[in-house]
Amino acid sequence: MPPPADIVKVAIEWPGAFPKLMEIDQKKPLSSIIKEVCDGWSLANHDQFALQHADSSNFYITEKNRNEIKNGAILRLTTSPAQNAQQLHERIQSSSMDAKLEALKDLANYSRDITFAQEFINLDGISLLTQMVESGTELGAHFGDMLSFTLTAFVELMDHGIVSWDTFSVAFIKKIASYVNKFASDISILQRSLAILESMVLNSHDLYQKVAQEITIGQLIPHLQGTDQEIQTYTIAVINALFLKAPDDKRQDSLVGLLPLPLTEMANILAQKQLRSIILTHVIRAQRAINNEMAHQLYVLQVLTFNLLEDRMMTKMDPQDQAQRDIIFELRRIAFDAESEPNNSSGSIEKRKSMYTRDYKKLGFINHVNPAMDFTQTPPGMLALDNMLYFAKHHQDAYIRIVLENSSREDKHECPFGRSSIELTKMLCEILKVGELPSETCNDFHPMFFNHDRSFEEFFCICIQLLNKTWKEMRATSEDFNKVMQVVKEQIMRALTTKPSSLDQFKSKLQNLSYTEILKIRQSERMNQEDFQSRPILELKEKIQPEILELIKQQRLNRLVEGTCFRKLNSRRRQDKFWYCRLSPNHKVLHYGDLEESPQGEVPHDSLQDKLPVADIKAVVTGKDCPHMKEKGALKQNKEVLELAFSILYDSSGQLNFIAPDKHEYCVWTDGLNALLGKDMLSDLTRNDLDTLLSMEIKLRLLDLENIQIPDAPPPIPKEPSNYDFVYDCN
Repeated sequence: MPPPADIVKVAIEWPGAFPKLMEIDQKKPLSSIIKEVCDGWSLANHDQFALQHADSSNFYITEKNRNEIKNGAILRLTTSPAQNAQQLHERIQSSSMDAKLEALKDLANYSRDITFAQEFINLDGISLLTQMVESGTELGAHFGDMLSFTLTAFVELMDHGIVSWDTFSVAFIKKIASYVNKFASDISILQRSLAILESMVLNSHDLYQKVAQEITIGQLIPHLQGTDQEIQTYTIAVINALFLKAPDDKRQDSLVGLLPLPLTEMANILAQKQLRSIILTHVIRAQRAINNEMAHQLYVLQVLTFNLLEDRMMTKMDPQDQAQRDIIFELRRIAFDAESEPNNSSGSIEKRKSMYTRDYKKLGFINHVNPAMDFTQTPPGMLALDNMLYFAKHHQDAYIRIVLENSSREDKHECPFGRSSIELTKMLCEILKVGELPSETCNDFHPMFFNHDRSFEEFFCICIQLLNKTWKEMRATSEDFNKVMQVVKEQIMRALTTKPSSLDQFKSKLQNLSYTEILKIRQSERMNQEDFQSRPILELKEKIQPEILELIKQQRLNRLVEGTCFRKLNSRRRQDKFWYCRLSPNHKVLHYGDLEESPQGEVPHDSLQDKLPVADIKAVVTGKDCPHMKEKGALKQNKEVLELAFSILYDSSGQLNFIAPDKHEYCVWTDGLNALLGKDMLSDLTRNDLDTLLSMEIKLRLLDLENIQIPDAPPPIPKEPSNYDFVYDCN
């Protein structure tokens, strides 16, 4: 008799018959189980039948996924994937428009299942769908619905990664591109058309070139001006895909559909097309919350836009290039010759050289004789000089004030503008990760960078003034240069974490982060981390730590009871499939199931079809140890995804695979699951929470001892008295 762990009790449905209750032996071949079910209803040709989940997913049960069947599951006996694919292949070619519409609707639903998708693709189903799209004509009232279901089925089939994107014709691309303009009011067709274009660009270099010829920024802008955030998200995703896959020397062309342009003209093109201001007005400042997917696409666009600076950042200055040297002359002229001295100014060449050397020293260059040598290090290369010139021209008063102010200080206290600008530019490039590819999971965009066409330069102008202000507050000398830069970086990072909505608001945040305030913050954090290290306090910590850990454990379990929505990720950059998992209030069962869309609140237990008893969990594994991270080509072992992956192992080979939406949820779930299994909670979040709560609790308990010195060692125990006559005698 098979062990209980290998037996699953299920109900099986068949149209026109009462459901059959039976026990499935997971050690038996699936074909023999299907034969047994067919024999029970006297159905011949059992090889033409298959089992399906009876829920809305309609996923077929195969030898690969049969371990996902749970006790109490409701299954359905249905035609096999091959039979179903053959029937739908014939039905979608029906001459009856009503029959054809129903067939396409069923195809869009069944195509989500990879088993069915493989069979339909084997029948050359993808070619059939593309032919229908290429030859599509107006078909009365049914046309919109038929096209919508056709494109949906196509997207679902291609999403499985079975067919290469390189196989599609120019005619098909042109047709999909035309739908972006033709069906602007039909949300479903527009959404799927944009999704197909994005996938083409991301998955095929040849298709990128063809799509870039068909789609321009002007065609996409109207979709950003609408009110549907999902369409806006898909539109920005297409722009990002074109931008991301463009060759370095033509990256700007993907956005504008023009002939190759110098990289320096990119900002002008974007300004002409008003892409930034449209996104700011209709997306960022729209009266609605920005969802995670939109935030991710805005983050990607932000990163790719800043990456346009990489070329200048990695370009060394040529000391022999007169045009580049003229920029340095212009910096000197603006600072010291307000009315510009004529080219034939009097004085010997030696005298003028001496004067220039003196001025270059005042400007804070390291090489006073030939400042061009200061810009030969990459990064920041010529980008630093670009920033300095922008500051001098667009914030001339502030520039002159900084230069002249430091010229009048004693040598040891002057803040070198040239050296500071170069190091600050390098720092800002590191903070904004200029030149790095965007993360596939990050959604950390900054609204303030969408407020200005030259946001990086304006960012620099604010920060260089901050640096000069901090230098004065610290009363720094040249020996303190690195210390000042560390403080400035901390000020910038702390201001950025508040996500200011504009550059002016960012500037205001910095005003509240003076050097004095940074010292206070550091002191407070140091107190939290390093204070209370005496022996009595350490003993108190040891005593109260178990109750703090129990409090953290309860919080983690309460969060698991609330549940979390997880995304289903694969090779595509963006997915719109979700599933939800939550712990039962009695902490004995995990409930989970697929969702059609991201929920706005908690999902009730009764709407989640699948269950996993906590008692059946054998282990929780993370990162590269997860089964779904070991699969061939699984997300290409992306570092960010690996850091968010964890799996629950149960029974002999059962597994429940997760990719957390962010690091916080990852810590909450791994902590909670370990707590359920009676193991230690080892996440960074637990360590931080423990440190914070311990510090707070100790401070509360020591309030009455404020300003009282606590000795490092307990007072000595006095010697025993010679007699105990002082003890009270109850008799």
